[in-house]
Amino acid sequence: MYITYLLLAATILISVKGFNDYSFRDRFMLNPYLITHEKAWYRSFTHAFLHGDFMHLAFNMFALYVFAVSVTPDMGNFESYSLEPELIKRYGNKGYLYFGVLYLGGILCSTFWTIAKYKNNPGYNALGASGAVSSVIFAYILLNPMTEMGVFPFPPIIPAFIFGPLLLISEYFLAKRGGTGIAHEAHIAGAIFGIAFMAVVDFNLILDFFDNFRL
Repeated sequence: MYITYLLLAATILISVKGFNDYSFRDRFMLNPYLITHEKAWYRSFTHAFLHGDFMHLAFNMFALYVFAVSVTPDMGNFESYSLEPELIKRYGNKGYLYFGVLYLGGILCSTFWTIAKYKNNPGYNALGASGAVSSVIFAYILLNPMTEMGVFPFPPIIPAFIFGPLLLISEYFLAKRGGTGIAHEAHIAGAIFGIAFMAVVDFNLILDFFDNFRL
């Protein structure tokens, strides 16, 4: 949990700094053109610690907290943990390393599609932790495929192993349609990284996940 709290604190402090200092925010946002043509590679990481406004920040940090550190009751017993505690429970001290690599790797890998798509558009900018948060969410889904999930304000009634693929499909079509002002490509790429990383850590998770689709 310590890594998540550190990420929450750093992201909130840096984002608030960006709210009040536009030159600071502009210097560290994701800009595929500058990354490609001026080698400003640091933007591939720094953008994830910046947000457009308090609502954007609150949504991403709430999602990170819920899926990464909050403890949820399971049949009256507090045994169903969110991602960071569950990684530590499963893999011991390596769990801390796994979570850190998952999040930071999710930041980087969630930018690849966006950079490739907008590398010649100097006016395109993006910011926010949603790609990394997507990595966390989909790693969580692999570990907890039977957890019920949903989209606010509707109650969580769909098993995670069904909700995850449906979410990816919707993100794909929204990215293809465009015009939403949301980096759906980053969400998809982050999710793919989260799944791939957990498959490398423990491939049995993938086998167990697909077992849920068997009749």
